[in-house]
Amino acid sequence: MLFENLKLAFSSMLSNKLRTLLSLLGMMIGVAAVVTILTLGDSASGSITQSIASGGLNTITLYPTSGEATTKEFTDTFGVTLQREVAGLEAVLPINTASAVIRNGHESGSYTVMGVPSTYASLNNYSVGEGAFFTDLDNMNRQQVIVLGSDVADDLFPDGNAIGETVSILYQSKTRSYTVVGVMDAKDAGSTASYDTSVFIPYNTFVQRLRNPRVVTQYLINVADGYDTLEVSDQITAYLDSIVGSDGYRLFSPATLAQMSEEITGTFSSFLAAIAAISLLVGGIGIMNIMLVSVAERTREIGIRKALGASPRVIRGQFLTEAVALTLLGGLFGIVLGTILSVVITHVVGWSLSFSPAGYLVSLGFSMAIGIFFGWYPAMKAAKLNPIDALNWE
Repeated sequence: MLFENLKLAFSSMLSNKLRTLLSLLGMMIGVAAVVTILTLGDSASGSITQSIASGGLNTITLYPTSGEATTKEFTDTFGVTLQREVAGLEAVLPINTASAVIRNGHESGSYTVMGVPSTYASLNNYSVGEGAFFTDLDNMNRQQVIVLGSDVADDLFPDGNAIGETVSILYQSKTRSYTVVGVMDAKDAGSTASYDTSVFIPYNTFVQRLRNPRVVTQYLINVADGYDTLEVSDQITAYLDSIVGSDGYRLFSPATLAQMSEEITGTFSSFLAAIAAISLLVGGIGIMNIMLVSVAERTREIGIRKALGASPRVIRGQFLTEAVALTLLGGLFGIVLGTILSVVITHVVGWSLSFSPAGYLVSLGFSMAIGIFFGWYPAMKAAKLNPIDALNWE
């Protein structure tokens, strides 16, 4: 029976091609809009998360603030204490920073100098473009070596070939020379750090030869594999609150930022998809209008079928099947159109394409629901026709 109804439905659609096409347009545009919005939402969220992940989703940055309690707690050895008190920490690196003038011959500029341990680059997913990052031996011996961020290298060495050259760091009227041992690749800032406009020297060199601060500027905390960064961040927060209070520090995690981004993007996409779904209702009204016209045109056919023994349930099923077939066909065309639009738009804006399975399922399910909802009344009207009146219909 279902196969026979589908055959009659497509026969009716093919006999009125233009009317069928116009009926499908409303559903097709609505479904295409929903699919496109949800796919673009997932793609935008994925691209943002990927950008944030370049800063390391398993890293947490701790920024101490001023105060007597912080001076006492946030020392070079605080990382050992934190690893003992909080489970899941692979490493805690102390980092000191200062703004200084760096000069190479006639080229100079003001940049951020960061005193970091030798493992800083590897734990922060930061790759070296030329040369190499300084070693632990360089840190232990307080060597005057320096690694340049990509923008700094471009500014001070516009012709390239920075490796092995010497630059001067001017800080508080004191000038010291440093040998360039590496140039970092460009890196998008996943946190408040501006990697490309910073330079890196060994932590012990910074403390002895540049500045020895009373409080460590910041700590880079690396979360071990198998631990949830957000849960570990909550544990660190609870511990720090107990020793220095909530005003004694600031905590930043790219994972938190990524989660917030996904939630905001998802909510916004769902909101826009709900608005776009209104056009599906408009398309459903168009389907019902066409089905009413179809019932009126085929009144005599309905009368003949009833006279030959067709029950109201059979007649109702015939027209309901036709309505659902129309909406599903429009939904399928809409999915194809929405997918094409999504591919084109993500390519133009430079996002990584991420398809939304939920968008396809919701669109098809909604299309079927609209076919049943708006096809029910015309189908019931056809099923209730009196056979004699239907046969006499002019």
